[in-house]
Amino acid sequence: MDPLRIGITVGDVNGIGPEVIVKALTRRGILELVTPVIYASEAVFAAYRTEDDDFALQSITDPESAEDGTISLVSCWEEAVELTPGQPTAAGGRAAARSLERAVADLKEGKLDALVTAPINKSVMPKDDFPYPGHTEMLTQRLGAEESLMFLVSDDLRVGVVTNHIPVSQVATQVTQARILEKINIMDASLRADFGIEKPLIGVLALNPHAGDEGRIGTEDDKVVRPAVEQAKEAGIMALGPYPADGFFGSGKFRKFDAVLAMYHDQGLVPFKALSFGKGVNFTAGLPAIRTSPDHGTAYDLVGQDQASPDSFLAALFLARETYLNRERHAEDTANPLESRMHLVYKRKARAGKSGGGKSDRKGGRGGKR
Repeated sequence: MDPLRIGITVGDVNGIGPEVIVKALTRRGILELVTPVIYASEAVFAAYRTEDDDFALQSITDPESAEDGTISLVSCWEEAVELTPGQPTAAGGRAAARSLERAVADLKEGKLDALVTAPINKSVMPKDDFPYPGHTEMLTQRLGAEESLMFLVSDDLRVGVVTNHIPVSQVATQVTQARILEKINIMDASLRADFGIEKPLIGVLALNPHAGDEGRIGTEDDKVVRPAVEQAKEAGIMALGPYPADGFFGSGKFRKFDAVLAMYHDQGLVPFKALSFGKGVNFTAGLPAIRTSPDHGTAYDLVGQDQASPDSFLAALFLARETYLNRERHAEDTANPLESRMHLVYKRKARAGKSGGGKSDRKGGRGGKR
């Protein structure tokens, strides 16, 4: 099958984004799976590449002209950007915003199969061009989704959050029954369509320590979280909870679930990062297009030392490809359920040696369409 055309934003040009992009895209075999289109400028990568890396860019003006087997670059600015590796600057923020703006526009127009975003520093992003708490909120608005879910993924560990980038002081008022139910619905739909799990089981965490201890440490879990879980069950979603977060992760109970819904950012991301060993991916569920991101920041302290690992960025590329293909299959299965089931029957017969033992004919990618 054809490699998927995946857009890549450069992120903060003074962070480790350019370095991990170079390392990931020069990994053996990667261009057989994806056709990368980077949104930046040639000067940025000329500054960061080393003499011994095999990183060659092909300049294009439109992602649809990207050739398989090559690394393409869409230039997002003409003027020189002063690079100060390891230091946050307004110029670096403007470059990151321009990269993101063009890439998201191309994703929305269907010129890309998926988008992988390198890390940004929100404090230096221009507020006029980027008035958002983060990537997730921008993509949700620009792609026209009513709501989305920040979904952290590492192999079989999947953790979503009800609230994203808000102060802890606002969490309790933002965690409502309606919002929890909405996030459960998005998570369930994503597990089915994007991850190919037919009957997903979702664990929902409590807001308060010890799940409120029967009202002694807050009533939100009994009055808000539990009713949302029950409402999800009534709608046919297999959701259980609320579970106290410490015991849920400490005992390993999370392994029994296909995904976990945390109530707020750090409640979900702290255990996730501890368990994903630097290979986690931030996936935005609920969007009409696929977007992933490495689960790390700009890491200014690592810039220029050749110490930045590309593992999380590679995982983001692989997950973008996997979820795109899963979503295609799910759409086909949903549109033609009987045909899909018969296809599975014939595949079983072929494996049993009743059709010559050849490889099954499998659809994939864009079927040659760009």
